[in-house]
Amino acid sequence: MTNNLELAQNVYKAFAKGDIPAVLAGFAEDIRWVEAEGGPYGGIFIGPEAVLDNVFMKLGGEWDGFAAIPSEFVSEGATVIALGEYSGTYKATGKSFKAPFAHVWKFKDGKVTSFQQYTDTAVHQRPLQAE
Repeated sequence: MTNNLELAQNVYKAFAKGDIPAVLAGFAEDIRWVEAEGGPYGGIFIGPEAVLDNVFMKLGGEWDGFAAIPSEFVSEGATVIALGEYSGTYKATGKSFKAPFAHVWKFKDGKVTSFQQYTDTAVHQRPLQAE
């Protein structure tokens, strides 16, 4: 059986390959996804479809080369924390950014039940601003 750390790592691997169906397949039907308030997609989204529509589709449509690359994982029971860096270029302005992140993943029965994003939202917002 795959442990929670491996499940979290597999989400990042699938996301990096652009395999969004594989990412969504790891989510519980009632996943609670929290994007940091003040960020470009800040809010709370319930269910895989809400995450797809309000986060992943926007990332894919509005950014070139958007990446969330974890550099370290901390795992304890049902919780996995990933530390890493976002990067990408906002298509509308051509501006790039890099920002650190911390993601808190919660698992139950082999599925992601919640995700909480922590990042420097001011840095994440900069590429969206026109000159």
